[in-house]
Amino acid sequence: MIRLFDFLLSLIGLVCGFPILLLLALVGLFDTGSPIYRQERVGKNLKPFTLVKFRTMKKDTASVATHLANISSITKFGRFLRKTKLDELPQLWNVLVGEMSLVGPRPGLFNQTELISSRDKHNVYAVRPGITGLAQINEIDMSTPELLAAIDSEMIRTMTLKKYFKYILLTVIGKGSGDRVKG
Repeated sequence: MIRLFDFLLSLIGLVCGFPILLLLALVGLFDTGSPIYRQERVGKNLKPFTLVKFRTMKKDTASVATHLANISSITKFGRFLRKTKLDELPQLWNVLVGEMSLVGPRPGLFNQTELISSRDKHNVYAVRPGITGLAQINEIDMSTPELLAAIDSEMIRTMTLKKYFKYILLTVIGKGSGDRVKG
């Protein structure tokens, strides 16, 4: 049932949001020269997939977890995208094609070995990664791998359709601040 909602909501979001996506891509083109960011992430069953987002950091920024990136790497437009969470909109494509869900554990990088190990112990990779979830609305990010894995596991065990929509709604209205960036 959730996959059906993922498909329908992401399709509606991409179609209705196309003018916004186009506008953000154009502004991003002037901001960084390359508005779309693609990065290999850890997916369901530890399989790699290519996550798409709007670029919020300078093009030459190292590929590290957000909490390890330096705040000076984030552009002015990137700060706006992060604050409003609009940088996540292109991930609706990942949801549409079935690589992600709207709600699930945020996909990490393959170089985050501590996070991968913790999530593997908690069986988090049994589900699709998501754009938002319980950890995100409670401001728990990848800088605390064991806590994040435990919260992700709790979310998976207790997921209902009602909670699915609750996490989406809380994200849309601005609950949670996203991943920390070191100053």
